[in-house]
Amino acid sequence: MSNLTTSVELSVVIVAWNARHYLELCLESLAKEPPRRSMEVLVVDNASADDTIEMVESKFPWVKLIKSRENLGFSKGNNVAIRRCQGRYIALVNPDVIVFPGCLDALADFLDQNPRVGNVGPRVFNPDMTQQSTCRRFPTLWNNFCSATRLENILKGSRFFAGEHMFYFPHDRTRAVDVIVGCFSMIRREAFDDVGLLDEGLFMYGDDVDWCRRAWNAGWQVVFYPGARAIHDRGKTTAPFPVHFAVAQQRSVLHYWTKHHTFLGVLGIRSIMFFHHSLRYAVAALDGLVRPRKRAKNEVRKQVSGACLRQLLWGSVPKKPEEQLAS
Repeated sequence: MSNLTTSVELSVVIVAWNARHYLELCLESLAKEPPRRSMEVLVVDNASADDTIEMVESKFPWVKLIKSRENLGFSKGNNVAIRRCQGRYIALVNPDVIVFPGCLDALADFLDQNPRVGNVGPRVFNPDMTQQSTCRRFPTLWNNFCSATRLENILKGSRFFAGEHMFYFPHDRTRAVDVIVGCFSMIRREAFDDVGLLDEGLFMYGDDVDWCRRAWNAGWQVVFYPGARAIHDRGKTTAPFPVHFAVAQQRSVLHYWTKHHTFLGVLGIRSIMFFHHSLRYAVAALDGLVRPRKRAKNEVRKQVSGACLRQLLWGSVPKKPEEQLAS
């Protein structure tokens, strides 16, 4: 990767799967007020069943479209595009992100000024312009326990009882963090050369935590920079398939812990997961009986927790989303 000679300064990589509407808004935000630096945009379509490909080809012919015949997943899809990137800085952007004017330039300027920073992330808002948490700490048994027991919600603002997400941090100043959430980050090419690409063992979820840990281990800094801004309409593309994506996330967590922690650590995180989903299933079942109006919502919670428990105990996985769409 590092031996390319090009005038392109910024490469934007977007991996999409059945996200036509959101991808269109994302690309429009990039086209409306493009950065002052030279930019290329690469979109990887992960075998979408909607008309994503036709939309990109007709409305954004300047996009470098990579058509996959199968759903490669998030990590592998990004890696396919990263290997083709020409820019000095590579922005990994989710399709449900709206990039504000000047955002890409601000991130690139920050990397110019801070040569030991390998990964920088912008300030990200929800669609209603409330703050979205994009700074995380590395997973520990304690912060996962705080999440599983809802202590992070009961004692909001507490750093000690917080989960992985740094909800106690107002995201109002530049600071080094363990992890920048992978919805939007800009990574310098030299860092990819040094650290390596995303772990393709992580089909989706967890790739950001894994890569940031490897970056810190290699001597690169990961920094949150509020001088660049974006909107992330999170969860909309995965919402129709809650069971599948919950299990996928759990599998990624277990992959990460197996890779970076001891046997006892993996045993601990599995125990926390089992406790969390057992409690969640029981509460949903009781709530469904007490409040019939919320029965449908509680049924989904039971399905999610039940599937996660089965995956923990027997390794079973639900039908893939593309298989559900085809049935």
